[in-house]
Amino acid sequence: QVQLVESGGGSVQAGGSLTLSCAASLYTYTRACMGWFRQDPGKEREGVATVHIGDASTNYADSVKGRFTIFRDNTKNTLSLQMTDLRPEDTAMYFCAASRARSSGPCGLGKFNYNYWGQGTQVTVSS
Repeated sequence: QVQLVESGGGSVQAGGSLTLSCAASLYTYTRACMGWFRQDPGKEREGVATVHIGDASTNYADSVKGRFTIFRDNTKNTLSLQMTDLRPEDTAMYFCAASRARSSGPCGLGKFNYNYWGQGTQVTVSS
């Protein structure tokens, strides 16, 4: 059973930085998509950033372009999200997600493209 475990969330002031990590267990696809999503209570889960494991293509939501960087370490089977210049509107529960096989990227930001999900890690940005 594939397991995704997030870590690295926390509370920061606006303008600060955080790096989220996702450890993947039993996830052996070599051409597939992984990504980070976020969700506020009462709102839809939205895609933040995705990466294709095989060709390393990335895709970012417009709201985070230039501030967030997604990184996949294939040797460690981990996924990271480096977040800089954080804003109060970035406050949400952040989820790591992974798909089954996908031949090539870029990977979509839609949640229905992903088959495996972590439990989430909370990010809170205060003004």
